[in-house]
Amino acid sequence: MTLTQRLTSPGPGDERVDDAVRDDTCVSVERPHPRPDGQDRYTISEVAAHTGLTAHTLRWYERIGLMPHIDRSHTGQRRYTNRDLDWLAFVGKLRLTGMAVADMVRYAELVRAGEHTFDERRALLCATRESVQARIAELRDTLAVLNFKIDFYAEATAVSERALHPA
Repeated sequence: MTLTQRLTSPGPGDERVDDAVRDDTCVSVERPHPRPDGQDRYTISEVAAHTGLTAHTLRWYERIGLMPHIDRSHTGQRRYTNRDLDWLAFVGKLRLTGMAVADMVRYAELVRAGEHTFDERRALLCATRESVQARIAELRDTLAVLNFKIDFYAEATAVSERALHPA
C-alpha cells in the first residue's frame, strides 16, 4: 500500500489492511522492508542506511517525541522494527510537505493518544494539504515563467542564427 492509496474496509482475510486501519499506519512500498516481520530488528546504523537519515537525526526524533519508544537490546542498543521504518517513511513525507517539526511532533502525540484524536489529526493534515496545494500552484506558475523564458531564448537564438547565416 502506498501513501496515495486510500484505506478501505478490509475484506475477508485481509489482515494487513485491517492492521493498518487499526494502527493508523501509513505504509510506503517505495522501499520495501529489508527483512520480514518477526526478523526486523535493525540497528540505528542499518536504519540510517535504509532511510538516508543520520543516526543523530534518529536519536533527535526519539528525544523530541517524533518517534515512538524504540526497543533496546540487552546491551542498550536501539532496535528498530519494520513498523518504525514505516513511521519514518511517513515522517519523511510530512517533512517534504514543509510541515513544521512542532506540528509533526503534535501529530505523533495525537497518534499515540488514540482514536479519540482522529478529528484533530485530520484537521492538522487538512491544513498541511492546503499548504502543499498552494505550493504546487506557486510551482506551476514558476514553471510557466521558466517555460516562457526558455522558449524566448530558443527563438532569440534561432533569429540570431538566421541573421548570421542568411539562406
